[in-house]
Amino acid sequence: MDQTALEVERLNKTFGALHVTRDVSLRLPVGARQALIGPNGAGKTTLVNLISGLLQPSSGAIRIAGQDVTRLSAERRVAHGLVRTFQITSLFPKLTVAENVGLAVTARSGIAWRPWSEISRNSAVVDETAEYLRMLRLLDLAHQPIINLAYGQRRLVEIALALALKPKILLLDEPSAGLPSADRRALANILLGLPSDLAILLIEHDMSLVFLFAKKISVLVDGAILAEGEAEEVRRDPRVLAVYLGSRPHE
Repeated sequence: MDQTALEVERLNKTFGALHVTRDVSLRLPVGARQALIGPNGAGKTTLVNLISGLLQPSSGAIRIAGQDVTRLSAERRVAHGLVRTFQITSLFPKLTVAENVGLAVTARSGIAWRPWSEISRNSAVVDETAEYLRMLRLLDLAHQPIINLAYGQRRLVEIALALALKPKILLLDEPSAGLPSADRRALANILLGLPSDLAILLIEHDMSLVFLFAKKISVLVDGAILAEGEAEEVRRDPRVLAVYLGSRPHE
């Protein structure tokens, strides 16, 4: 049996009389390439906030590698290996791509903050920074200030910062937002090239990206899991077609 990176068990969230998350259970094995989809108002944001620790559930459990983290803060969950791109602090617009990622590497490593001119003398930091830029195909932009980048390129830098935290589980919150449609296939290839032992949950509206990336898909409707399974199976599920994908399987 595959090792489990993230397990969500019968998660519920109520706000007064409003039941937003309903008995949601999810399991991400190590190395998962999974997507969470659903119509607007399905409760995706609430669910991701519960998983990442921004909200506390009314009931249910969240485990990382078998360890219960249900009551831990978002920061403590990062320390346990759960990182959400939304959690990454704002980029420093006047610093370069390499400087932003390098500072994230030093923060994770516990190296005291110091000017990049000093950090850049640390060959281990420089090499690790270059590796994340290579993964995200950002090496050509390494010396560009963030302020010069297009919005979609900044989203890639955010993912590089997330990787610098050495996550075991990465929650990608709509990474294609702001990207031209022509760039989304390239984004899928970049995501598929991330470390094979990293479990990734993609929260995304762009179905072309979802089907390029995900091996497994969970469909959330009215706060509950309507369907879950292999991508092709979900693509042709009559219930999913009726409430989300439309009358025909998405191509």
